[in-house]
Amino acid sequence: MARVKSLASIKHKRIKKLAKGYHAARSRRFKQANEAVMHAGAYAFHGRKLKKRDLRALWIVRLGAAAKNLNTSYSRLIANLKAAKIELDRKVLSDIAIKNPSVFEKIVKEVSFTSKK
Repeated sequence: MARVKSLASIKHKRIKKLAKGYHAARSRRFKQANEAVMHAGAYAFHGRKLKKRDLRALWIVRLGAAAKNLNTSYSRLIANLKAAKIELDRKVLSDIAIKNPSVFEKIVKEVSFTSKK
């Protein structure tokens, strides 16, 4: 009759595979490996949330710098965009400001012109 592996050994193998590359007992012993993998998962989850926050802050800094070059401020730029009902998010605006400064300048001029009406 064929040997049947227990569910525990399958679980242990999976955890140890995830812990591959960890230092000392954390990669060899199940209990320590499981703890390390669980902590790593928690840090990774939190890191994914921080990444979103950091990227948004980066886009805002870039937009602020680009707006300053055109003699306006970030807050006025965003307020004018909302008043003109232009729904470009900060990521796209930041990308335009870096890759196509002339297009960004046209957007800023159009927005500042429509807000004065």
